[in-house]
Amino acid sequence: MRGGEVKPGRSPKRQLNTGYVVGGLLMLLTYLVAQHFAVTSPHVVITEAPRIVDEVKAPGETVVASTEVPQIVDDIQAPAETAVSAEVPQIVDNTKVPRDAENGKVVCNMEGRSDTCEVDGDVRTNGTALSVTLVPAASWPERHEWMITPYSRRFASVRKVTVTQVQDRAAAPPCTVTHGMPAVLFAVGGYAANYWHAYADILVPLFVASRRYHGEVTFLISNIQFRPRWPVQYRAFLQGLSKYELVDMDGDAEVRCFPRVTVGLRLDKELSIVPELVPGGRLTMADFTGFLRETYALPRGAAREPEKKPRLLLIHRGHYRRILNEPEVARAAEEAGFEAVVTELRGGGDTPEAEVEQARVVNSFDVVLGLHGAGLTNAMFLPPGGVLIQVVPYGNMEDIARAEFSEPATDMGLRYLDYSVGAEESSLMETLGPEHPAIKDPASVHRSGWDKVFELYLAKQNVRINVTRFAPTLAQALHHLRRQ
Repeated sequence: MRGGEVKPGRSPKRQLNTGYVVGGLLMLLTYLVAQHFAVTSPHVVITEAPRIVDEVKAPGETVVASTEVPQIVDDIQAPAETAVSAEVPQIVDNTKVPRDAENGKVVCNMEGRSDTCEVDGDVRTNGTALSVTLVPAASWPERHEWMITPYSRRFASVRKVTVTQVQDRAAAPPCTVTHGMPAVLFAVGGYAANYWHAYADILVPLFVASRRYHGEVTFLISNIQFRPRWPVQYRAFLQGLSKYELVDMDGDAEVRCFPRVTVGLRLDKELSIVPELVPGGRLTMADFTGFLRETYALPRGAAREPEKKPRLLLIHRGHYRRILNEPEVARAAEEAGFEAVVTELRGGGDTPEAEVEQARVVNSFDVVLGLHGAGLTNAMFLPPGGVLIQVVPYGNMEDIARAEFSEPATDMGLRYLDYSVGAEESSLMETLGPEHPAIKDPASVHRSGWDKVFELYLAKQNVRINVTRFAPTLAQALHHLRRQ
């Protein structure tokens, strides 16, 4: 057979089979090479259809990446899972991201109403720039930056903190002060002048963020220049959580080095704590009120002594949203079996001594009674087993009132009761008349927006409680205390 001849019926088939084999071997080799690089390359993460999340977040969205280099975030997130910004390559999905413990890490949570970052490693703070910088031991290929609102409600008007992950050590400012303990950085602006917001927005979240350190933590506070009395009023509270002097970040010229810095405070539940979300271990509102009793040296750790008449504190309001017939309500409480006292609570006052003294006054009572407002925050100083009675203004205000006090009081170990004012008990009936929409159709006022709701039902309304209608609520409170 000549070299160029092909024997019919045999060689073409054999040649075709050989082609299949060679092709299969090439495909196998390609797959093995790809797998090798996917497994061994330190910064290769495979995702399916990743999406880029913008820096601007509309209310109600659940994930925000606020970086110069956009984060890639997987579309599927389990409930209570945080939006994590880890070390390079800053990718979050179901694939494990390689960790570089030596270089440290940044973990940011942009879900819910708060922005927070946990920065671990060689962390440097700069008060002048209001910045927190993570410095690598070895170079990273990229620089990343986040803008964090250090207040628990991100829409508050406070200066933002710049959290930066630099590429190399040469780009970082040198330390001028080195600390061996972690730090928590937060702002005291926003709504902190209001007593309820002071506790709900700052003090409870600060307790959650720092209690795990057992006093070995430094507080870095911004915005003090606009609230200079705030750290003074709550000095006893702050000293109960930290053994160290606080740092006024607005006036701090140092570059401070820490092993860890928490930037911002998380608000997971109004005036309360979600135990499962506490970093470093479970805490509850009962733990928080226990901390208050310890820090403020409150004498009573349990409700009423059986041999004494239970005491009821009726909160007097000197401006709007007043109970117009306070003496009559106090007499009704006395007739029900209480020792009743009417007093004004001024949100703790401007000094730590005034805050502690007010807490001790409230602690001497078994029941706090008052119209919806910040003064009811003082119920946290009641002994466990005490009672909070909230008078809810007219105007479909139950949901708002209960969100701020019902579950928090229950979480504190108190009995919560409320009394909803009827139209005939509201001053709006007299000032606006029975045909006004605020009386006839409160839902229409709510549809007009919060400003109108506040104006009519909170700023312009006083109440005259029908003590006969109110009597069963007083009886419920007394019954609860007698069972203690």
